[in-house]
Amino acid sequence: MKRLLVLLLGLLCGVFAPAVLWAQVQVPVVSAGHNTGAVASMQKGGLTYVDAQQTARKVGAGVSLFAASRQMKITAKGFYAILTADQADYIVNAKRDALPGPMVVEKSTFFIPVNFFLTPAFQQALGKEISFSGGSLYVERPFDFERMENVVNARENKVVFSSRKPLTWQTATPNGHTVVVSFPGFTVKRDEHFRFKTDYIASVDIRQQPQGAQLRVVLGKKAKNWTFEERSGRFVFRAAQTAAPAESAEEVAAAVTAEETASSQAEEEQPAAINDDDFEEMPAAEQEEDPVLKEDTAAVVAVAEQSGSSRPEPVIKPEPNPLTISPAGKLRIVVDPGHGGKDAGAVRGKYREKDWNLSVGKELARLLKKGGYDVKITRDNDTFVALGDRAKISNNFKADLFVSIHTNATKNRHANGFQVYFRSEKATDKEAAETAALENEAMQYEEVHYNFVDALLQSLVKNEYINESSKLAGYVRNAVYKQPGIGIAVNQNSSVRQANFYVLKGVNSPAILVEMGFISSQKDRARLSNKSAREKMALGIYNGIVNYSKKELKK
Repeated sequence: MKRLLVLLLGLLCGVFAPAVLWAQVQVPVVSAGHNTGAVASMQKGGLTYVDAQQTARKVGAGVSLFAASRQMKITAKGFYAILTADQADYIVNAKRDALPGPMVVEKSTFFIPVNFFLTPAFQQALGKEISFSGGSLYVERPFDFERMENVVNARENKVVFSSRKPLTWQTATPNGHTVVVSFPGFTVKRDEHFRFKTDYIASVDIRQQPQGAQLRVVLGKKAKNWTFEERSGRFVFRAAQTAAPAESAEEVAAAVTAEETASSQAEEEQPAAINDDDFEEMPAAEQEEDPVLKEDTAAVVAVAEQSGSSRPEPVIKPEPNPLTISPAGKLRIVVDPGHGGKDAGAVRGKYREKDWNLSVGKELARLLKKGGYDVKITRDNDTFVALGDRAKISNNFKADLFVSIHTNATKNRHANGFQVYFRSEKATDKEAAETAALENEAMQYEEVHYNFVDALLQSLVKNEYINESSKLAGYVRNAVYKQPGIGIAVNQNSSVRQANFYVLKGVNSPAILVEMGFISSQKDRARLSNKSAREKMALGIYNGIVNYSKKELKK
């Protein structure tokens, strides 16, 4: 009988323990003083876990889920983090960090400790201050000072502020009943408006202006005296019928404490507009990732199989010398027509980037084979090849050079011309970063699985091929510039550029990415839609490779 009771108790514990362990509650999200709804949360091991996808969107971050690998990516400007189910370790901006508890997937919902959203790096990337207090998540803009309280009594009215750094201000009285206190260069925690409706203060308005914060007070009919001054480390706007008596620091502190309850008597009214600090949950499709952010993310993460260890140690493999080509052997070249299959690349009307890339790529491969080179093409038809697999194809082929063929696109209809890129951690400029981001978007078609070892390895190993890649880019640019019949502008001063292209990441050879022209440019589009111009483009790229191999590699 005792054994039966023990067994029943064990079964009951097994059934109900998870429900107790994962007691669900709702965590309100308060942005700039406004309740913007709540996110699902759970308690485990003394930690508060929140629905990562809901919370990221509430605070203004981007989020991507990878169901097959049970991973998620959270992004903000200049920031990304890759988290894996059942692991506390995560990758953040190419470095390893750890949460106080592992990410948990519960019925297809990804839960992570709320601590993630409180990390300084994440808050800095968002440009927000996030705190978790009293079971609520608070989101504010970064601020220098804030209103602490309003004090209302029969003798006087006060608005009390605190500042994180020495506060400077200027006062003005545009009319007999209005006082304006300006704080040049300072940021107030949030915009607020109060109607006191007393004899000393009618209303108070606190706003962030382009030049700094501003306090505007409309005085009441009996307010004969007002001041704004520092008292005991706080800054107080005071309105009364008489001047304030001299008070010691202890008396001021005691008065503030005693009057905290009375401050609730002031009637609060929210302003009609609160700058840009009201957050609304956005559907995933409406979110746009920052281009630089996507560039950084694609440059660091590696596509790999999941390691069985929850905390594997990175093993740094030696890189081969970039110039180990045998003078007597054939130069091995990989031609990579960008995009393909379900990934059309840039599209304008009936024209698709993937088609032009394939056309020029196949012609280039034909010319190289005819010229005596050993050639591998990553795709010779309309098929999808993952970005990471393109680098693997090149490395498995033991390629000496890697040339990826693409067509550019931008919202700027006036942008045009040929460009050629080599990989670098830092982009030449914003335009180069946006170009890399556009080409890196092919990652959205992959069910990516990030591995800690590979991600760290890729981020730690220096690219030994940058110098040779830049030379190759220069030779190709010069040859395309001299090639007649293309009809696409080549700017000699700015057409060789650098950016963080994922497809070039991990290629163990000098590698370049050619942007033949802009499909978004009417002029370039007219030329690239012409088969003869594309063939001349392939010939120009071919001549550049030949010149590089003869002059730099002594082939």
